Amino acid sequence: MFENLQDRLSGSLRKITGQARLTEDNIKDTLREVRMALLEADVALPVVKDFVESVRQRAIGQEVQRSLTPGQVFVKVVQQEMERVMGEANTGLNLSVAPPAVIMMAGLQGAGKTTTVAKLARFLKERQKKSVMVVSADIYRPAAIKQLETLANEVGVEFFPSSADQDPVAIAEGAISAARKKHIDVVILDTAGRLAIDEMMMGEISRLHAAVKPIETLFVVDAMTGQDAANTAKAFNEALPLTGVVLTKTDGDARGGAALSVRHITGKPIKFLGVGEKSDALELFHPDRVASRILGMGDVLSLIEEAERKLDQSKAEKLTKKIKKGKSFDLEDFRDQLQQMKSMGGIGGLMDKLPGMGQMAKVAQQQVNDKSMGQMEAIICSMTSKERRYPDTVNNSRKRRIANGSGSQIQDVNRLLKQHKQMQKMMKKFGKKGGMANMMRGLGGMMPPGGGGGQPPFGRM
Repeated sequence: MFENLQDRLSGSLRKITGQARLTEDNIKDTLREVRMALLEADVALPVVKDFVESVRQRAIGQEVQRSLTPGQVFVKVVQQEMERVMGEANTGLNLSVAPPAVIMMAGLQGAGKTTTVAKLARFLKERQKKSVMVVSADIYRPAAIKQLETLANEVGVEFFPSSADQDPVAIAEGAISAARKKHIDVVILDTAGRLAIDEMMMGEISRLHAAVKPIETLFVVDAMTGQDAANTAKAFNEALPLTGVVLTKTDGDARGGAALSVRHITGKPIKFLGVGEKSDALELFHPDRVASRILGMGDVLSLIEEAERKLDQSKAEKLTKKIKKGKSFDLEDFRDQLQQMKSMGGIGGLMDKLPGMGQMAKVAQQQVNDKSMGQMEAIICSMTSKERRYPDTVNNSRKRRIANGSGSQIQDVNRLLKQHKQMQKMMKKFGKKGGMANMMRGLGGMMPPGGGGGQPPFGRM
């Protein structure tokens, strides 16, 4: 997400960062480019006008003019205004009611409501330790009810059965009553979607809302619809008292216009981002972190949180103890790290959040992409356990055998051994401090002053 916007903005802001003095002219030129970048990213026109005017007024004000590094302060102003437009801080779910807390999901057909219900159920179960029940009131699509049942079993939460011949209000009330008897903390209600906004749909969903009085009413919208996402959210907000928005399919949207438009147009916060198809691909929306990513400054906090959540702590501790004892980082350890990197979204998922990468992220991904990581894993698996433990024993005849066994070339085996040596050095440095999660923290300290630019933290990768 935001690839196009990031490329355009980082290019235009780079020109002004080095300026010793800001004038009306160089501010005007940069703001014109910023305006074009936002419009190309499909940000709604009223949002663009407000954003550019706010930045212009602050840029010609005292805080920028009196600074010793006005170019860098200007970039900071742009970042702060982006945060303001998107909501400034994360707004979590309000579940402070007598259980069960009811969360109602609304949105058009095809936006990803049903899968988002399952993702949210898993999020609440795993990260907030809540017991969750899911229920579908979509009586127009029996397949949606079956889909939700399958997803509920997959993520390990309660499913309340319903059928196409029932009334949506009766379904919802039955689920809430069953949840109360079972002492369930949260009920997530999936509602019917339509291909377009119509009176019948709005009437039914309003009646359902009035009957169940949910503590949270979340509008689920496809980020790939751009500024239309914000306009659809506005229409729903006029019919329902929405409490927040979930942007789905953000991994397929390179523009990011919806994220910058929704809050401004609806006045409602974006609470979550859907970042993939898997049931764990749901992230809290942090405007400050997203603004940082848009401006090429990375998102190390999210990276650390993800590392601490997804990395195998027992393996990390085992590796730390091993390195503390003076034992070397071998190829079996290297394979473990590759597998753990895969669980965090591969090279693409990591690069996107690293500070100061800019265009280097694309270059690095071309050289070390997820396909090449798979090949590296195959090469290591083609070695004997002794070769994995003692890489220095891998001579030319062994390399030929390993290359044949993994369907690769001898130069691929040489490249892997070289990368292992580099990783070995890095692990000596970070491993003593607590493995990969602490390595992520180490990367945070490499962020250059004032954000973007600078050398990439992995050097030549």
